[in-house]
Amino acid sequence: MKPRFLLDEHINRAIQRQLRRHDSTIEVLAIGDMGAPEAGTLDPPLLDWIEKNGYILVTENRNTMPKHLADHFVAGKHIPGLFCVRPGVGIGRIVEELYLIWMVSTADDFKDRTLFIPLD
Repeated sequence: MKPRFLLDEHINRAIQRQLRRHDSTIEVLAIGDMGAPEAGTLDPPLLDWIEKNGYILVTENRNTMPKHLADHFVAGKHIPGLFCVRPGVGIGRIVEELYLIWMVSTADDFKDRTLFIPLD
């Protein structure tokens, strides 16, 4: 199965549109979309949602997310993956990175892993 992405509410929605232009079969939701968590969802319920629904979270949240993620793991829970966007990276580069990850990976490749993107 291909990775599926959930864009945190602070991630530019243009990333979602551009990924879908690359390939309409990419499953990418943004916070606030129908079927996704609503805007303002706190980190712990967000982590529960991605675990239940199998979406990799793409976020810029380096402040509160690490603590909540650690608590999530201590509770014996899992995540399909978390991609933390490096500061100052342009939209085009993020789209390129997510598209390449989607093309060459499976969802299982990222289970319980946190990666910084771009990967280099």
